[in-house]
Amino acid sequence: MGGTERPAAPPRPVAADHPLAMLSGAEIGAAAAILRADGRLAEGALLAYVGLLEPDKEAVRRFRPGDACDRQVRVVAVPGPGAEVIEAVVSVTDGTLRRFEVVAPARPALLFEESMHAIAALKAHPGWQEAMRRRGIEAFDRVQIDPWPAGSFGLDHEEGRRITRCLSYYRESPEANGYARPVEGVIGFVDMGRGEVLEVVDHKVVPLPPEAGSYYPEDAGRRSDLKPLDIVQPEGPSFSVEGNLVRWQRWSFRVTMDPLEGLVLRTLGYDDGGRVRPVLYRASVSEMVVPYGSPDPMHAWKNAFDVGEWGLGRMANSLTLGCDCLGEIFYFDADFADERGRPHTLKNAICMHEEDYGILWKHADLHGGRTEVRRSRRLVVSSIATVGNYEYGFYWYLYLDGTVALEVKLTGIMSTQAFAPGEAPDHAVVVAPQLAAPVHQHLFNVRLDMEVDGVHNSVYEVDTRPDPPGPENPWGNTFSPRATLLATEGDARRVVDPSAARHWRIANPRATNGLGQPTAYKLVPGPTPTLLADPSSSVGRRATFASANLWVTPFAPDELRAAGDHPNQHAGGDGLPRWTAADRPIADCDLVVWHTFGVTHVPRPEDWPVMPVEYTGFSLVPVGFFDRNPALDVPASTGGHCHAG
Repeated sequence: MGGTERPAAPPRPVAADHPLAMLSGAEIGAAAAILRADGRLAEGALLAYVGLLEPDKEAVRRFRPGDACDRQVRVVAVPGPGAEVIEAVVSVTDGTLRRFEVVAPARPALLFEESMHAIAALKAHPGWQEAMRRRGIEAFDRVQIDPWPAGSFGLDHEEGRRITRCLSYYRESPEANGYARPVEGVIGFVDMGRGEVLEVVDHKVVPLPPEAGSYYPEDAGRRSDLKPLDIVQPEGPSFSVEGNLVRWQRWSFRVTMDPLEGLVLRTLGYDDGGRVRPVLYRASVSEMVVPYGSPDPMHAWKNAFDVGEWGLGRMANSLTLGCDCLGEIFYFDADFADERGRPHTLKNAICMHEEDYGILWKHADLHGGRTEVRRSRRLVVSSIATVGNYEYGFYWYLYLDGTVALEVKLTGIMSTQAFAPGEAPDHAVVVAPQLAAPVHQHLFNVRLDMEVDGVHNSVYEVDTRPDPPGPENPWGNTFSPRATLLATEGDARRVVDPSAARHWRIANPRATNGLGQPTAYKLVPGPTPTLLADPSSSVGRRATFASANLWVTPFAPDELRAAGDHPNQHAGGDGLPRWTAADRPIADCDLVVWHTFGVTHVPRPEDWPVMPVEYTGFSLVPVGFFDRNPALDVPASTGGHCHAG
């Protein structure tokens, strides 16, 4: 009989010990092989995403050690050079292909293999070479090319293609800082799928900036009076780890890594008298956008979605003891798939350690003559991603008093532009001779699948406002908090208001504390902006999630990313604006809180040639979740650590 013989499916990997265990290399390899064995995927197809499909919540809650669990893997495949992807779901437990669907138009995250082909194609293009020669550059191997997500601007190049816009930088040596010498004026448009240069635009010739912008110690110098600082825990850390399950003090949670979202925390709960009380089912950075505020044609189009267009997990660093993390460290490795579906391990992808955090609580009783003080500490779970020129550090903190926080640390090198002597750059700040950095924003959206004492949660906006003068306020001094229930998705599209100390309380109306109050956590935002681009702009349509600091949706298993699953070259309107258009009810239900936060970066000379860390983030703080201070039982410092005056 005729026909094509399909390759045999591989043996099934060893069963995972929990539905939320980290995806293993064996599972990744099996998923890729099962998908290819089906025969419908073209031989040269690349895999843009291979990650754990979120298991059913109820199955996770019912799971007990020793139970079997159905492990399913979501795969996004790129079948050819055009604007379509294949969404597939593979069970590596029974070896079956559960879903195979062509989605078009859609573009995946930028592929590393195709990015390398785009760089090679541009360097070989006569138009690009001529643009370099007009600037006196003959050594093309000294030019660094950065492929950028192209955005969506209605250009002919975009129709039916997966494209990138490429910027060039001159490096005198392999170690040189390319961003110190941008080749201003030149943009290359490349079809990533076909490796074809579509156009080389040369706006104008601008001289290369004169300074090298080195940040290496041999050029920058080194202080000689900084003494060593060692963190020592002679009895070891206070946490325990079983697989990806972490227990620290009364907290327990699971650590995972997603190729796009990066670090993800799951099933975060607090042991209160032997009963684990849930707080968060899943917490992750669902999307982020970096829009630039310059009208210059070299920079006006820049708006990178570093989750959906690149991937924080795919860009994660292998962390180093004493540099990225300090103290008694535990590292988690993470297994990922390359674009051919082959598994590889990123060593030390996640770092976990404890930090002293100053005073937890204190009181000096002047009458009784007794002072009690306790020191705070926090558990730190962190990951760092390098996305082109920038580094982003994601630090989840757990505290002894029941607080949870996320801090993002921004560092790395700013995106730069050159300008000619005697000119003044517009919408940019001069950071070195003939070198400027455009103003821009970094806006993150975190998805918080809340589970405060169970799945029945409601969200209240709490503002503290002054009372009007009158008989009830004769001295004009009174003020009070006022809570407003956010009943539907339309109600819950909100922005921060620091003047009212605005926060959002996530409460369980069916659970009360010992005082009869609903148990709750409050989301406390930091000082945070919203998207400054006009809503009608390209980035305004694509990053609508960043136009508000709060969104709330009822839980839906396929609503995971604030800008939708495939933001690359998307026209806009996907994700949160599309879902919340239904204005679904969100009171007393299984709900998800989406919080947008970040920084508006007006560059300064001190940010050059490499940025000191800038911080942004938020906190989740218990409000009536406990009956009293839950950290009263933290022991006092002993030995030589606390000295009486």
